[in-house]
Amino acid sequence: MSDAAQPTVAEVRAAVEAVKAALDRHLAAIENRTGEDDPAVYGAFEALASAAEAYDELLYDTYDEVTPFEVPLGDTLPEYSGPEEPGAISVLIRRDYTVADPQRLRRQAERVSDSATAEGGGDVGAAVGALFGEYEPDEIAERHKEFGLEEGDSTLWVTAAGPAEPGEWLAAPFDQADPRHLLCRFDVSAVYDEEADADELDRMA
Repeated sequence: MSDAAQPTVAEVRAAVEAVKAALDRHLAAIENRTGEDDPAVYGAFEALASAAEAYDELLYDTYDEVTPFEVPLGDTLPEYSGPEEPGAISVLIRRDYTVADPQRLRRQAERVSDSATAEGGGDVGAAVGALFGEYEPDEIAERHKEFGLEEGDSTLWVTAAGPAEPGEWLAAPFDQADPRHLLCRFDVSAVYDEEADADELDRMA
């Protein structure tokens, strides 16, 4: 994007105010809904999603920052075949990162563990182990740039599951990730930005 096309601070402020207003309308629609499939709730949801997406784009273009809002996958889930009333759920999260700056990664690891790089011969794997041993995954996601990491795609699955005994699935924790038991799924991916850019080009053509 050229400097001339950069959003103004006022535009970013207006976008965040639009998100706040959309949040209020969404909550009001839920509080006053007339049934499970109230079209007012659906409309408020769509308006909130659009406002959040617009703000996210302006924030990125202006400050090179993003929001923690996640994009629902939509209607592409497989047909659900799990229990009607799940007795338990499993939450499965995958986040991909590129090691953009190995030296920064090692320096950050050295700050939290003097032996982190020494034991692993100074390799990236030892540094990653030290950081993930010190910080919660959510904190690493928020501070990934500080650690020399670049975000890739991420996904969160919530699946219906049967109650498990302690230690029962630890040997193979991801073998039972059945898409047919998905209760909901959320994805964050650069592919959404690419699709939005393609749509914009189509409109300009």
